[in-house]
Amino acid sequence: MIRKVIYLILATMLVGAVAAQDVSLRADHPEEYVVVKGDTLWDISARFLDKPWQWPAIWHVNPQVENPHLIYPGDRLKLVYQDGQPRLMVDRDKPVKRLSPQTYVTQRSAISAIPLDVLKPFIKDARVISPSEFEGLPYVVANYENRINALETDRTYVRGLSGNVGDEYSIVRLGNIYYRLGDEMRRGRQSKTHWAKMPDDLTVPSGFWRPVNTWGKKVDIIGYELYEVARVTLAKNGDPAILEVMSSQREIQEGDLVLPVDDYQWDAQFMPHPMEPMPEDMRVMAVEGGNYGVGQLQMVSISGGANQGLEAGHVFSAFTPGERIRDDVKYPQGTMADMMTWDGDKVTLPDEYNAHIMVIRVFDEVSYAMVMNGARVVHEFDTLRHPDETL
Repeated sequence: MIRKVIYLILATMLVGAVAAQDVSLRADHPEEYVVVKGDTLWDISARFLDKPWQWPAIWHVNPQVENPHLIYPGDRLKLVYQDGQPRLMVDRDKPVKRLSPQTYVTQRSAISAIPLDVLKPFIKDARVISPSEFEGLPYVVANYENRINALETDRTYVRGLSGNVGDEYSIVRLGNIYYRLGDEMRRGRQSKTHWAKMPDDLTVPSGFWRPVNTWGKKVDIIGYELYEVARVTLAKNGDPAILEVMSSQREIQEGDLVLPVDDYQWDAQFMPHPMEPMPEDMRVMAVEGGNYGVGQLQMVSISGGANQGLEAGHVFSAFTPGERIRDDVKYPQGTMADMMTWDGDKVTLPDEYNAHIMVIRVFDEVSYAMVMNGARVVHEFDTLRHPDETL
């Protein structure tokens, strides 16, 4: 058997950018590594690099290789040096079988850049739409036989919808509202413990709520976060129209909304790269599934989107802002030194690096990102910096 060395290229368009990066290898990096099922490109790079997000910089460039961005379980990765720079090569004993484009198959599944099964619900089942898109959406007025919930094979009735019989739609539910309060973007939850009734001049559904402590302040809604609960097809037009439930993740309820099916297609490679230049005041607006922060492979929402130049693959460092505390050592409470100062007894602690996050989907003003690696969890209101910053 003739050993065939296949070079790995991930993005020719990024070659110039990654070549300028100061790539630092881990002190304990291996000289070679055999890919196993479940690996991701980020995980593998973390074995070799101090900064795993720089993995495009160490893959060798060979644009003549067919499907060069794919590597598979069983491939042997070798670390070599070219012109003094570290490079990874793939040493593959047996090439993957390739047929014509019509009958293209592989006997193994290529590894992905990040765990796609983790992010799929946020890519396919959640989206953020603008206030203009939200206004006037068709809505569920009732379910078959006035049932509280509708599931697969049931029927549901929708007002405001007119289309072609047989067309497929998504039934979605409003989960959160993104809004701007002054210069700060926030996300509000649908919870009466956190919200007070919204004034009539804001476009919100009946019964939704607004943040407390905002009375007398200008609140601009910038996006509505919607989650898919079911897929339906239009069975009959009318007011209301009849829809048949084809599949469901949750029960359809009165007040749920209707949108065209989301046909968003993502680039599974997710090339990590920094954003240049970095916008000011970007931050984590919300974390998913953890009241006290989220860790690796969990999701966050960040305050920036396509209108700010964000794109899938942008990597940031998340920092918790330093707390402002009393200096009780220099200005002990109750002493003359304390009484003679106004703000002199306060000191701001350093910001603390938590983790790298990578953008996975971008909307107009909001983006979803995944926590990739780090020593601590990411919190709501963490600030975002260039990924090179970790101190």
